Amino acid sequence: MLGLIGNFGPWELVLILLIVLIIVGPGKLPQVGQSLGKAIQSFRKAKEEEFEELEEKKDK
Repeated sequence: MLGLIGNFGPWELVLILLIVLIIVGPGKLPQVGQSLGKAIQSFRKAKEEEFEELEEKKDK
């Protein structure tokens, strides 16, 4: 499944950002960025907690 995504170059990223800017609008863009940052942070925290839990089970 991940093989279907491919690599993103600078032009693809610019296009994606332009589409997001058109859809969301410049006024809401900071809020969207903040929400995205919080979501990524909580995902990383949950992933680290899961890895720690697996390591504890592995050591037992």
